[in-house]
Amino acid sequence: MITKQQALDYHSKGKPGKVEVNSTKPCRTQLDLSLAYTPGVADPCMEIFHNPDDVYKYTAKGNLIAVVTNGTAVLGLGNIGPAAGKPVMEGKGVLFKRFADVDVFDIELNTLDSDEIIKCCQLLEPTFGGINLEDIKGPECFYIEETLKKTMNIPVFHDDQHGTAIISAAALLNALEIVKKDINKIRVVFSGAGAAGIACAKLYLSLGVNPDNVLMADSKGIMYEGRGDEFNKYKMQFVRKTDCHTLADALKDADVFVGVSVANAVTQKMVKSMGRDPIIFAMANPDPEITYPDAVAARKDVIMATGRSDYPNQVNNVLGFPFIFRGALDVHATAINEEMKIAAVNALASLAKEDVPDEVARAYGVDHFKFGREYIIPKPFDPRVLIWESAAVAKAAMDSGVAQNILDIEQYKHDLRRRVGKGRAIMDVVIDKASKNLKKIVFPEGDSGRILRAAHILAHEQIANPVVLGNPEKINAIALEHEIDMTGIEILDYLKSDKRLTYSQKYFEKRQRRGMTLERAERRMKNRTYFGIMMLEKGDCDAVLSGVTADYSATIRPTLQIIDLKPNVTRVSGLFAMIHKDKVYMIADTTVNINPTAEELAEIALCSANVAHAFNIKPRIAMLSFSNFGSVKHPQAEKVALATKIIKSKAPDLMIDGEMQADTALMPELMKKYYPFSNLTDSANVFICPDLVSGNIAYKLLQRIAGLTAVGPILLGLSKPVHVLHRALDVNQIVDMAAIAAVDAQTNS
Repeated sequence: MITKQQALDYHSKGKPGKVEVNSTKPCRTQLDLSLAYTPGVADPCMEIFHNPDDVYKYTAKGNLIAVVTNGTAVLGLGNIGPAAGKPVMEGKGVLFKRFADVDVFDIELNTLDSDEIIKCCQLLEPTFGGINLEDIKGPECFYIEETLKKTMNIPVFHDDQHGTAIISAAALLNALEIVKKDINKIRVVFSGAGAAGIACAKLYLSLGVNPDNVLMADSKGIMYEGRGDEFNKYKMQFVRKTDCHTLADALKDADVFVGVSVANAVTQKMVKSMGRDPIIFAMANPDPEITYPDAVAARKDVIMATGRSDYPNQVNNVLGFPFIFRGALDVHATAINEEMKIAAVNALASLAKEDVPDEVARAYGVDHFKFGREYIIPKPFDPRVLIWESAAVAKAAMDSGVAQNILDIEQYKHDLRRRVGKGRAIMDVVIDKASKNLKKIVFPEGDSGRILRAAHILAHEQIANPVVLGNPEKINAIALEHEIDMTGIEILDYLKSDKRLTYSQKYFEKRQRRGMTLERAERRMKNRTYFGIMMLEKGDCDAVLSGVTADYSATIRPTLQIIDLKPNVTRVSGLFAMIHKDKVYMIADTTVNINPTAEELAEIALCSANVAHAFNIKPRIAMLSFSNFGSVKHPQAEKVALATKIIKSKAPDLMIDGEMQADTALMPELMKKYYPFSNLTDSANVFICPDLVSGNIAYKLLQRIAGLTAVGPILLGLSKPVHVLHRALDVNQIVDMAAIAAVDAQTNS
């Protein structure tokens, strides 16, 4: 639990608040200033004047949302006013930016007049691509949203209503699937008849819940005919003719409870009275209608969701609004309609059934998530939510006729991956290359859950044809335990293979003059790594990846014993691709050669250039040292200078220079000023370190301190692709390495 002081410090220390405005264009010179403002700004102004749709082309409108509130119903705090509500609205902006790269201006209005709020939003339409209404009390919020949707030509979305509805609806679909209940037949009881409760109920009806099977309670109990109250028109649609007058009455034999009301509204006795496999969504914040421990203590068969992050199945609105607006903005939607909301529901429900990346599990401090009673909706930090939900919303907008910008959905999914994790675009290139000519990739560690999950992705997404080595019964048992679909994955029992003796003989022939006997060679072929690499040597597969359960040496040693080097290469070396936002940097040698000679450094640089080309990157190579072009006379610096000279003689068209310091390699303005003779005219993207010490330290510092994603180690110089998988690699990183190996195999074939 966080303390009050922690919260106050977070919001006050440094620059007060949580948001600032940054320029997306340079403004460093007189020319920049002239382009940003007068006179250059006149040209886009006139383009928009003649063609109003060009406002999306020349301004930030297409990525800008207004979060609008009057502070009358703030985040469980009630009517605290617009100024006190501003920290929440700023927080909303942070979430928009973090999860979907949407920019936000928060707008707090000092009025209780609904028509004034409506007028203000209408006047803001030229500025914003959409309006997110937030923390406005009911029933005013219904009237405001309805009016704005009718009168504005940009999407308007009241998150307090629809956010909770969309996320909980996705959870409901999956919970019903788990307990095998028909949505048309379930009985649903709501506690809370405000904005969220009514929106949830209306969306559930759209998904197939029978209106006659819905009972709703407000602060006075079940809303039933004859209660003696005058219900507003929004509540009136959920008033029922029933003998159930209390929440306890309504919950008897009910299938689903949906709480958007107050803490402790539900008792364990009420939970016990519900039907089999009860589904309870207790979403009052911060304290639910019944706590998770109390609910599961009352019923072992319960499926429980809350609004809290410290229990399973958190119904968190951040799973909705950023991604819904992302899709709506990108197609220039004129509204967020029912079809788009249902598309978001179905996308979230479907994604929860997919294998969950290890990076998501690590963010929540667990080993793994899998679809089931304690995982019925995705986690907010799952990066795939952006692709699945935003693309589904965009498609629904196009299909339903509210989109003004028509997109190719498959290309749009690629664009979404690049928007938040732009460096992924580089790996997308590699994966796309791999999928065009599927290669057979062997994983000796077939009894690893991570390997099997990676193999599933490779087969399912047609990146490669995976083969796993091991005992089929054991492997299938592990797959069953992890709920991995083994379709398209070949299992090879290497101990029973009829090729083992052939491989033994071949291995003996390669090593017989290095102390190897046939008997020892036969024993080696009982080792799965040796067997897998012999498969590669004999042409029975295209690449081998191993190492997640073994020491580095256990994979590299048999590789060097069996696989020949490429022509004109005398050493194997290692490279890491370091992904940083929209850039990729390559560093070598990071894993093999302790103190390479000048000739070996030249080899490493040339091999690294080939890897860069495989990534569709034009290499700009810096030969690193502590010296800049002879500024320090030392054998280590002179070694790097000689290596540079060797490379230039072998590959005169390659953009490369050295010896140079790392900051020089990254500052073209410094290079141009002090070293105008250099052909390295832009920042380097491939860095050749003078020894293993510097290379290994450099990539690990970049990974751990700067937060760059490390892809590797990629082994260089082998005639056939073998890559050592680091023990800490997650499933997606293994897939990346397999794609790299597949492209390497394509090049060699």
